[in-house]
Amino acid sequence: MGSRYDSRTTVFSPEGRLFQVEYAMQAIDNAGACVGLLAGDGVVIAAEKKATSKLLAPSKTSEKLYMIDDHVACAVAGLTSDANVLISYLRRVAQNYKLQYQEPQPLEQLIMRVCDLKQGYTQFGGQRPFGVSFLYAGWDRHYGFQLYQSNPSGNYGGWKATAIGANNQAATSLLKKEYKDDCSIEEALELAVKVLNKTMDSVTPSADKMEFSVLRMDKDTGKLVQHVMHDDEVQELLDKIIAEEKEAEANAEAKAA
Repeated sequence: MGSRYDSRTTVFSPEGRLFQVEYAMQAIDNAGACVGLLAGDGVVIAAEKKATSKLLAPSKTSEKLYMIDDHVACAVAGLTSDANVLISYLRRVAQNYKLQYQEPQPLEQLIMRVCDLKQGYTQFGGQRPFGVSFLYAGWDRHYGFQLYQSNPSGNYGGWKATAIGANNQAATSLLKKEYKDDCSIEEALELAVKVLNKTMDSVTPSADKMEFSVLRMDKDTGKLVQHVMHDDEVQELLDKIIAEEKEAEANAEAKAA
């Protein structure tokens, strides 16, 4: 039934569906998982790295995490080339606003601009939707720390915790069980590791397969700080979670015995 209505982004099926947009979302479900958690004192975004070959040349650029402005970072799941186009657009919009008003652009206003662009690509012939979803982590003086998610249709929403990419339903289920309001950044990081361990295809998770970015307010300077964790920091966090899980399993076995 769908093949009669999926050749154009502008054609609705009798059920009111746009199949090209749904296909784009299915492509995102095959990408590496990304997780975002809103903590009481910051925002944590974590992502699974797919390209981990030892033959790849060392690079300072991230595969999944990007800086948009001093107050906004994002994680992407889907086609990286599509993401690059939208990230360049977001950076231009943010800088134009700062040039005009001499202050950072409010986070939701910035996301609305890029979502308007994404929605436009679903309603004109000869164009296809962007095959990428975003998690945005940021801060502004109006609402403090915020976490948003957007998809190829141009729809977006604010979240306390959410996941995109591969196995996102399993990740969301775990977040519903274990996420707590006003948790600390340390607790959010630990939960992010647990979620990635559950969603990643790898049997042996390691630091080189994960990326973490923390957005927080520096207590000494009062300025916003974005920190992308190094591999040794990620490995230390991973070792801690694995040790806790083994201890929990041992205690459960002891109780059962």
